[in-house]
Amino acid sequence: MNAEPERKFGVVVVGVGRAGSVRIRDLRNPHASSAFLNLIGFVSRRELGNIDEVQQISLEDALSSQEVEVAYICSETSSHADYIRQFLNAGKHVLVEYPMTLSWAEAQDLWTLAEQKGKVLHEEHVELLMEEFAFLKKEVVGKDLLKGSLLFTAGPLEEERFGFPAFSGISRLTWLVSLFGELSLVSATLEERKEDQYMKMTVCLETENKRPLTWIEEKGPGLKRNRHLSFHFKSGSLENMPNVGVNKNIFLKDQNIFVQKLLGQFSEKELAAEKKRILHCLWLAEEIQKYCYSKK
Repeated sequence: MNAEPERKFGVVVVGVGRAGSVRIRDLRNPHASSAFLNLIGFVSRRELGNIDEVQQISLEDALSSQEVEVAYICSETSSHADYIRQFLNAGKHVLVEYPMTLSWAEAQDLWTLAEQKGKVLHEEHVELLMEEFAFLKKEVVGKDLLKGSLLFTAGPLEEERFGFPAFSGISRLTWLVSLFGELSLVSATLEERKEDQYMKMTVCLETENKRPLTWIEEKGPGLKRNRHLSFHFKSGSLENMPNVGVNKNIFLKDQNIFVQKLLGQFSEKELAAEKKRILHCLWLAEEIQKYCYSKK
């Protein structure tokens, strides 16, 4: 990616919340991957005019423009699938913030559509680019897990916009799958007090070696954004995360990966493994949702 780009891919950013704003900033700054991309404009349901000299364009124009070859989908989760489908059908490559859909079957359909159209479909996973994950990966490698737990706390999140907690929290599930391989669901419970904006989801998972993993998402007013983890191995334990440094430019690192895909620099094997992991996590999230609703 160090070579001078022979061509630039025209990009629109759909949705200009926190993630969309970071994407626009990275596209406008002179980074190695940004040299291959040309920011055409942004799409928003709100009338915003221009943001930092970047023009707002209509969804129709973004879909029909020959100049636009790539869409970054940074809208609320509930709208992801519809946008992905529209842009793939219009012959555009797609980068989408996680989770790409709130349905495993829909994700499979969209992946099939991307393959039929010969387009890149990339689901962002900045949590795998964090210093904490790099530390964990090193700590876990070659060790025999006995049991583990991961608790995530944060402020309230609207389920209507961001999906069931297993979907909105899929980055934690992705950590567990990336560290310990494919998992199966044992049980799940959801405790909710909607009037207090409080919810707690407790999920019991199992590795392929039948080792138990507990994943808890707890959200409510006054809860600080935090991760608490505990992994017990035959050779010792890892309790909570040491301070492993600041996460720098993780969205930019994700963009670098996306550009490498656009340039055909990923092997079929790497792409297939990533797709398998993403679909496994979405399948698990849906199984957890079904299990919790069946208990209501």
